[in-house]
Amino acid sequence: MGQLTEIRWHGRGGQGAKTAALLLADVAFSIGKYVQGFPEYGPERMGAPITAYDRISDVSIRVHSNIYEPDFVVVVDDTLLHDVDVTSGLKEEGAILINTEKEKEEILPLLKDYQGAVYTINAKKVCMETMGKYFPNMPMLAAVVKISGVMEQEVFRKEMEASLQHKFEKKPEVFAGNMQALLQAWEEVTFIGSAANRQMSRIYAAQASGLGA
Repeated sequence: MGQLTEIRWHGRGGQGAKTAALLLADVAFSIGKYVQGFPEYGPERMGAPITAYDRISDVSIRVHSNIYEPDFVVVVDDTLLHDVDVTSGLKEEGAILINTEKEKEEILPLLKDYQGAVYTINAKKVCMETMGKYFPNMPMLAAVVKISGVMEQEVFRKEMEASLQHKFEKKPEVFAGNMQALLQAWEEVTFIGSAANRQMSRIYAAQASGLGA
């Protein structure tokens, strides 16, 4: 069976988690992958917790359910760590990516003894430095592509450049800011380890040091 990567997104309404999941599916499809990208529908009011999913595979995908045992989890808003069981079903050989300004000492205790790798990125910092506005979905998209390895950096950059050029054809300044956010996020995503599984942490730290090289 070909490689299948399953990703679950947790965010709040208005933060763009659903948009990022769909965009990731589009980009993966454009390089010849089999994909699924979809939200879990429910109350979509501003600020309400939302969930979205991606499946990316080298072969046809036959399952059409929600994702209950993801390889990777993306948390777009760290306040969800208090309200949602974001690590539910998350594979220990996988990883969780969290948008946060907090230190690892504050984050790790909130993950219910999850034993896989934990990554963080300060998406607000990236957004304000590159776009001047806070749209966390773009930095989170680049960061999860990096840690999941679903495509190489240069392939991702080229496909996103083509997609965003079309989307923001009449807003070149918006296009430039989004591209800068993607590239900066790729460099700033940080492995913070996992106290529960030091061997796995060392493996992911070694992988992270080589990503984007």
